[in-house]
Amino acid sequence: MVKEGDGHDVACHHVPVLGSEKKSQGNPQARAEHGRGLGLGLALLSAFAFGGSGVAAKPLIEAGLDPLHVVWLRVAGAALVMLPIAWRRRALVRQRPALLAGFGLLAVAGVQACYFASISRIPVGVALLIEYLAPALVLGWVRFVQRRPVTKAAAFGVILAVGGLACVVEVWSGLSFDTVGLLLALGAACCQVGYFVLSDQGSDAGAEAPDPLGVIAYGLLVGTAVLTVIARPWGMDWQVLAGSADMDGSAVPAWALIGWIVLVATVVAYVTGVVSVRRLSPQVAGVVACLEAVIATVLAWVMLGERLSPPQLLGGAIVLVGAFIAQSSAPAKPEGSVVRVSDSEEELSPSGSAA
Repeated sequence: MVKEGDGHDVACHHVPVLGSEKKSQGNPQARAEHGRGLGLGLALLSAFAFGGSGVAAKPLIEAGLDPLHVVWLRVAGAALVMLPIAWRRRALVRQRPALLAGFGLLAVAGVQACYFASISRIPVGVALLIEYLAPALVLGWVRFVQRRPVTKAAAFGVILAVGGLACVVEVWSGLSFDTVGLLLALGAACCQVGYFVLSDQGSDAGAEAPDPLGVIAYGLLVGTAVLTVIARPWGMDWQVLAGSADMDGSAVPAWALIGWIVLVATVVAYVTGVVSVRRLSPQVAGVVACLEAVIATVLAWVMLGERLSPPQLLGGAIVLVGAFIAQSSAPAKPEGSVVRVSDSEEELSPSGSAA
């Protein structure tokens, strides 16, 4: 499951830099391009990390774990990893309680619960393709909620993405996929919008911008609390974790799959995703994040043996093209964007260089 470009975009899932930022040499445009390049790299890494969650989770679900239990293990494990950061950034609880609650409910619990529940009923690739209607939905937020202009190219991209979705779900055959699974995937898309909107929240507030790592850490803690009530992990079949899961005929230790889901598909994915949104913009980061659907579909094809029909593959390509057109119609962040660094509190000056 959940992407302020030219000053007219919505303030937004997926930033301080993990480390110090060297001064870029040359003119302001060159420095802006340097920051954009780093943001794109982080967005690509996030897409790959998120894309690998489904192929690791589905074998665990098929081995007997409830989808919500897998989600709880993912979020609770990541929250435990990020707990030291939450302690160091505990002032955020007083400063930004609504942001932390919203991120935990939508960007963590909502996206993950809806997505994992959907892949238990429909193929991983299809679930992600539906979830990644979110970049187009972000444009709807900009136009109708923020009441800011949207270009014709963006509107065309949205229409194209919806048409591609129709191919993915094969509407001509009466929704051959599980309807509940499709609705869950769409729910993940709506929560994903919250991820992109909230990830960029306050990024233009200068030194007062909320620390992204702190937001992620507390979002995971809030998500864990919510999912504990929903998933009731005390009823989990813990023996499954001591055994192995079948991955297209190969036995893989369940603990290895959980480790991948927690460390790579959650911690790395959220950190790089939120950082990339703040370095780029919700819209620009959104188009790169759409590659998650492609990565997950390819991984599911290779590692799980899932196959999609030619019309579904074509529809998936149309969804990605439509999302790309919609998102690329908006430029990246202006040069004056400020990016707080978690530990060094380093900021970017209005020219885009490290101050």
